[in-house]
Amino acid sequence: MTQPSARRGIFWMVVTGVMFVTVTALVKYTDGRVPAAQSAFLRYLLGLVFLIPMIKPILDAHLTKRQLVLFSARGFVHTLAVICWFYAMTRIPLAEVTAMNYLGPVYVTIGAALFLGEKLALPRIAAIICALVGALIILRPGFREVDIGHIAMLFTAFGFGAGYLLAKQLSGQLGPAVIVGMLSITVTIGLAPFAYAVWVPVSFHDIVILFGVACFATAGHYTMTLAFAVAPVTVTQPATFLQLVWATLLGVVVFGEPVDAWVVFGGLVIVASVIFITWREAQKKRAVTPVTHETKV
Repeated sequence: MTQPSARRGIFWMVVTGVMFVTVTALVKYTDGRVPAAQSAFLRYLLGLVFLIPMIKPILDAHLTKRQLVLFSARGFVHTLAVICWFYAMTRIPLAEVTAMNYLGPVYVTIGAALFLGEKLALPRIAAIICALVGALIILRPGFREVDIGHIAMLFTAFGFGAGYLLAKQLSGQLGPAVIVGMLSITVTIGLAPFAYAVWVPVSFHDIVILFGVACFATAGHYTMTLAFAVAPVTVTQPATFLQLVWATLLGVVVFGEPVDAWVVFGGLVIVASVIFITWREAQKKRAVTPVTHETKV
């Protein structure tokens, strides 16, 4: 890999981080005016416009019963995770949401060992323990009140991780367009009854914000693919820690949230653990553990 390729890969991953932090900030900007389930539903419903190019690949895939079951299961866990994520945004600071979301790839590594037969060598076990210690540093149970938003984020990261493992079962059989498209369809359907149960009138202003969430989330996944196309994950993954920097700055400047050094430190511990796990798997030429952004909304 040439130096220009590495620089381009890092650049696109930095842009990806900015996109996903913008998604988080926009959701937080709604300030709970729209219930979490309804906000999530509208984000996915409005985002269906980006599925138009994926309709033909989905129809041409002639999905089997097993594939439909896996897609349905992934849609279900992702639905619950998205609701928890939108809810957490209204309860806890931006930096804490971002830092705890880094746990997704760690859950994937644990799940791969439990359900996919992946072997966990001692260095990977140590990295997982370090990541969990990072989460404890952020939460600091016994030293401060653990908000329900923190619990929601633990379930969010777990749900996104479980969804990723289900997607891995399909990735060797179907193209990315089908997998991404089916996720959007199943999650939109899954969110519909939850949104209906809490539905409130929505202003045009909030509709625009939620459409912005859909746009930036789609753009983030696109720039992430550009990063992977020009540089290996081991080069681009370290740039993901900048997302915590952007989230902390946005929290301070836009939302008036104080900087919590413990949250930043705990987040960096988790990021370092994820980077190490990614590096170990790249050395062994395995691709089970995703990069951080692959376990996001």
